[in-house]
Amino acid sequence: MQVSIESTSNLERRLTITIPAERIDADVEKQLKDAAKTVRIDGFRKGKVPSKIVKQRYGKGIRQDVLSEVIRTSFYEAVTQEKLNPAGTPSIEPTKDEEGQDFEFVATFEVFPEIALADFSAAEIEKQSAEISNEDLDKMIDTLRKQKADWTTVERASQDGDRVTVDFEGFVDGEAFAGGKAEGYELVLGSNTMIPGFESGLLGAKAGDTLDLNVTFPEQYQSEELQGKAAVFKTTVHQVAEPKLPELNVEFFKDFGIEGESEADFRAEISKNMDRELKNALRSKLKTQVLESLSKLNPIDIPSALIDEEIDTLRRQAVQQFGGNLKDFDLNMLPKELFKDQAEQRVRNGLLLAEVIRANEIKADEERVVAFVEEMSSAYQQPEEVRAYFLNDQNQRRQIEAVVVEDLAVEKLLEKASITETVVSYEDAIRPADQAAA
Repeated sequence: MQVSIESTSNLERRLTITIPAERIDADVEKQLKDAAKTVRIDGFRKGKVPSKIVKQRYGKGIRQDVLSEVIRTSFYEAVTQEKLNPAGTPSIEPTKDEEGQDFEFVATFEVFPEIALADFSAAEIEKQSAEISNEDLDKMIDTLRKQKADWTTVERASQDGDRVTVDFEGFVDGEAFAGGKAEGYELVLGSNTMIPGFESGLLGAKAGDTLDLNVTFPEQYQSEELQGKAAVFKTTVHQVAEPKLPELNVEFFKDFGIEGESEADFRAEISKNMDRELKNALRSKLKTQVLESLSKLNPIDIPSALIDEEIDTLRRQAVQQFGGNLKDFDLNMLPKELFKDQAEQRVRNGLLLAEVIRANEIKADEERVVAFVEEMSSAYQQPEEVRAYFLNDQNQRRQIEAVVVEDLAVEKLLEKASITETVVSYEDAIRPADQAAA
């Protein structure tokens, strides 16, 4: 076997592989003999079909099978010989394919980038900490009560916290725009689910009122056509309703899966859940900063094959998130551009973290794995069953071990980074980083 290699870009390689005709012919001849023992052709007894007839009828197909196997094995031999690390499936193009002559094909593929990690001491990381106050706990319980509120129609003008039922249609420069119309829309004033100015414009409105809400779309609005544009929402109010909050009793506690009978038990359980959420949020923000710094310090080329694979993963997750059936859905209906940036970042993070893990020989120790599962399972009503499932199911356990290894890699990087510790409020701590920046 002869191999020549060409670098067509930083990551793309082009292998030209030549296989001696003798190797191909020998494999074809062997398979033809094996086939002659089993094929059935009218006019001949089993095993007595002349080799010439077997070749006429099955030779072409057998040769293709042989070539497919030769391509597979010789490609593996070639990349091993040349010490290449392919990323993704190669593109195969036969360039010489004539019986009795050497077989030649070209394999084009990308390789994983070579990574020499920069010194992480240049990274500046903000490590946030927060405490849960009684006021934070009261706000959370008030939020939970509002989730279970009963709504009573009132004749007065709307106030903050009321629910209004409205019809509206939005116009920019006098023209209605797509997605700007709704009928019978229920909106809780103060929920901040609409663009700035919309909810505040409905304060003081009564059922039957018709009004124009003048607003301006944010500069970072998801629809580029509407970013920063002034708009008018022609709005009709049909109903104003005020909330009636439920009592803090056993029935209310059970609605949230809490078996305690006293308000103190309920508060303790909610506080424990808030503490778990706080720890996860702080850990996630810290990890995000580490990965962003790791990415900035180590600019690398990313194989497009890995990006495409990650885009397909994100597509499947999106379909499942919105209740779609993957069997009936063509993933290509979701444009690549929707997921490309996120896919690139995830692949980049994965490659860099993998190098950190390799360079530091990081492995998931049993104590950390068990502790991680214990913490995760405590959020469920039947923690022992959840714990047993994640520790005993091999697939789930491998996923847990992967997360633990990543956490250990982040900790290793933090040992070298310049860290500034900052105390923030509970609300700021649990607010996602992108929202906090906005």
